[in-house]
Amino acid sequence: MTAVYPANVGASGGPGGPQRSGRWTRQDSSDICTDDEGPPPRRLTPLEKLNLDMCQDDKVVREMAVGRRIGFYKIRGEIGCGNFSHVKLGIHALTKKVAIKILDKTKLDQKTQKLLSREISSMEKLHHPNIIRLYEVVETLTRLHLVMEYAGGGELYTKITMEGKLSDIDCKIVFSQVLSAVKHMHDNNIIHRDLKAENVFYTCSTCVKVGDFGFSTVSRRDETLNTFCGSPPYAAPELFRDQHYTGVHVDVWALGVMLFFIVTGTMPFRAETVAKLKRCILEGAYVLPTWVPEPCQKLIRAILQTQPSERCSVEQMMACEWLQPVDFPKAVEPFKLDPLYLAESGLAELEEDEIEVRNALETLGITAEHIRNNQGKDCRSSITGVYRILLHRAHKRRAMESMPVVTHVVNGTEVKKERLKAYRSLRHTSKLCIIL
Repeated sequence: MTAVYPANVGASGGPGGPQRSGRWTRQDSSDICTDDEGPPPRRLTPLEKLNLDMCQDDKVVREMAVGRRIGFYKIRGEIGCGNFSHVKLGIHALTKKVAIKILDKTKLDQKTQKLLSREISSMEKLHHPNIIRLYEVVETLTRLHLVMEYAGGGELYTKITMEGKLSDIDCKIVFSQVLSAVKHMHDNNIIHRDLKAENVFYTCSTCVKVGDFGFSTVSRRDETLNTFCGSPPYAAPELFRDQHYTGVHVDVWALGVMLFFIVTGTMPFRAETVAKLKRCILEGAYVLPTWVPEPCQKLIRAILQTQPSERCSVEQMMACEWLQPVDFPKAVEPFKLDPLYLAESGLAELEEDEIEVRNALETLGITAEHIRNNQGKDCRSSITGVYRILLHRAHKRRAMESMPVVTHVVNGTEVKKERLKAYRSLRHTSKLCIIL
């Protein structure tokens, strides 16, 4: 049976698209657009079909009504739980898997709304291969949805809890990525304030990303803060002293606790109650197993100093003996968050990956007119969401060359393999290049 759809659905398939007289029909499971007069029938683009289904398909309409779909995203099972939210797997109908952080707007007080605004702002400012990327913000009457990069490998905390401590080389690979991400944050005056293994996520077996910026804030290195944030086992001594604190030093302490955890599989400060935990942290009382490599022991001791001014800096960590064999990942060039430049630039003005993204958008049915109509909506636009997902896909392939490389020394000689072979084998993944 042929279904006939109203003529007021734009030929572009979505709001703001050019209008033209015609009718939409579905014949033999293929979507076709026919004009009353003129050109022969043509198939709908993926975007046109999706917009049509959101209006006409009973199953899709039901999913939207019960919260199983928002915008272009199908919502599936829960994959995590944040401070004020639930994180669920999302499937973008046109592109790929995403993570969707869902917040109940009716439960957001003024303080929580401020934290949420900071979280969105922080993620928009950061451009690094080891930081979770924000794609889109979708708002309904009762909920707010933050659509983010999906890290399918799970939490670093879960991996270590289930499988035990990491090997020395894996510790270097994981910690160097986290360290590089934190340096990028601090270089942009962003303090995370909730660094912990539960907020580091695997995208594959050797690539991790820092996420959950719910407690992040903007603060210069010489500025002090006074809000207690984060998890008690990772909290720096000055937080328990109810003092004003420097954000950079608090993040550094949390890095030391995390390093201890990934190297030993246990936490440095453990107690049955928060009061006892506080005492342990204030005293700086922890015991390093003797089997931890001496250079790593030196690094942990240099970080876990109870006096903030005596802690080593992120730059000093990156230059330490234990991490000398590591080439750290680099921050990527700031990427354009608004796709408008794609519609206004000629091919000669675009980079190779930008041309790739523009072609992918056109294949989906997102035209230059869609992009122009999208101007100024930032992350609260479905067109921007698709663009950012496709741009990130291109960036991930390009960023492989900046991932950390660990050179292993055998009998005093560096043993290396051709980078090209390693990159070729990882061409369609975001794995790290480990040179042994």
